[in-house]
Amino acid sequence: MRSVKSCRFGFDPWGLGLFLLIMVPNLIWSAYPAPNDVLRARSVTPLLDAASQVFQIVMVAALCGVVNTARSKPVKRGWAAGAILCTALYFAGWAAYYAGVVDSAVILTLCLTPCGAFLLFARARENAPALLAAGGFTVCHLLFAVINFIL
Repeated sequence: MRSVKSCRFGFDPWGLGLFLLIMVPNLIWSAYPAPNDVLRARSVTPLLDAASQVFQIVMVAALCGVVNTARSKPVKRGWAAGAILCTALYFAGWAAYYAGVVDSAVILTLCLTPCGAFLLFARARENAPALLAAGGFTVCHLLFAVINFIL
């Protein structure tokens, strides 16, 4: 991966597109609760949640607003394919959740697959700021899921 020095402010429509695609199930969930909706339980990790939100905001800003001018062209297809696979698994996780399957595997799928999509996308775009923020978001999001829904 190229250094952070080659990253500049600029618009990446693919970054915005990935973020919006990942948000679709969340918007549906907000409007139409799932049966056996454990995800609406009150969080016991407010400080971790706050840190997660900060990482998420920085991640989305970097995915959409930072481009690596020295990036290898074309985009590394393996990394991009991995992001697509993670996104597909994320949608499958939501389908299972709405079908009433609420177990550790589904919770971890809903937690880790969008993070994986963001991490792989950032890696494919050689976007170091987004990759670092996505890493922080992943750690916080995983701890949140495990503490609130698995332990």
